[in-house]
Amino acid sequence: MRSVPCTGSESALKNCGAEGGFKYDCGPAGDAGLICSGVRLVGGSRCSGRLEILHDQTWMSVCDTVFDQQDAEVVCRELDCGAPVQVLGAAAFDKGDTQMWTQEIQCRGNESQIPLCEASPSHENNCSHEYSVELLCADHVNVRLVGGHSRCAGRVEVLHRSQWGTVCDDYWDMADAAVVCRELDCGEPVDALSDAHFGPGTGPIWISYVVCTGSESTLKNCGTTGWSKSNCDHNEDAGVRCSEVRLVGGSRCSGRLEILHDQTWMSVCDAAFDQQDAEVVCRELDCGAPVQVLGAAAFDKGDTQMWTQEIQCRGNESQIHLCPTSPSYENNCSQENNVRLVCAGKSWIKRERKRETLMYVYNTVVHFF
Repeated sequence: MRSVPCTGSESALKNCGAEGGFKYDCGPAGDAGLICSGVRLVGGSRCSGRLEILHDQTWMSVCDTVFDQQDAEVVCRELDCGAPVQVLGAAAFDKGDTQMWTQEIQCRGNESQIPLCEASPSHENNCSHEYSVELLCADHVNVRLVGGHSRCAGRVEVLHRSQWGTVCDDYWDMADAAVVCRELDCGEPVDALSDAHFGPGTGPIWISYVVCTGSESTLKNCGTTGWSKSNCDHNEDAGVRCSEVRLVGGSRCSGRLEILHDQTWMSVCDAAFDQQDAEVVCRELDCGAPVQVLGAAAFDKGDTQMWTQEIQCRGNESQIHLCPTSPSYENNCSQENNVRLVCAGKSWIKRERKRETLMYVYNTVVHFF
């Protein structure tokens, strides 16, 4: 096989599609490899749950009496989940029914993987599932935007092997931008930018030919040509601008208005919101013209904090953050009076067959990899 365009969600490698037969021109030096973690956290998220270690092809639980902070640091590092936050009690996640591991892990704390830690037979032979290790890691962000006016606009940088690097703008589009905006909780994608719009980065160019469908939870789940396989320079770094506004409780183009301020989504009081403001919101979300500002019963009230600023748009701005603001005199505005808006609606992404596009790129452009 060659040119294997997996999205990451397939259950088997042969479901990804690839060039077959004898069409490949790779020699043995082009053989692919990978390293899997051999540890996992079960019952919570990718970065929280009951710890299991793969031993002799069997997943096994670990006794908390033989597990310390240094061991937790290695587990979280191996899973690319940041630093350990807490070792939790047995009630935090399900007990599980896996066999208990009979080895004691003896990490120094600086190892990159658990198999690199020393181990010795444990004296806790009677450890039960009531005492299995349950761990919460920080789950740090693996993507960031640099060089823009806020954390929601800038040059795209991804964290790989503990180093930040950039993304090549080849085939960079709004579906890719949508994944970045979702991962950063920054609202809807406004622009997918190229040619180092926010300035050239430094360090490695980690990925190129990014192929997202737009529904992935993280950019690392999108298809690429692989890590460090790029013919780009930093003058081709990709960028993203996210909306920092969103409509909640309806559709992408209708709902309760929320604005991102100091990393917190906040509701807007309808007493400080007019037609010009509505025009800018709908324009920024690529949702056409505003149709109607609705009453409180139209969508759920929400429980977000109320924004204390009054938006003063002229109506021709492309984004809300370009509008002047001033302190609002409506300090007693409640969730009953937050803005609920319906925009006309507009298609935002051309649903191209990106899988076929990637195959075309692989077959005609990137064979030199």
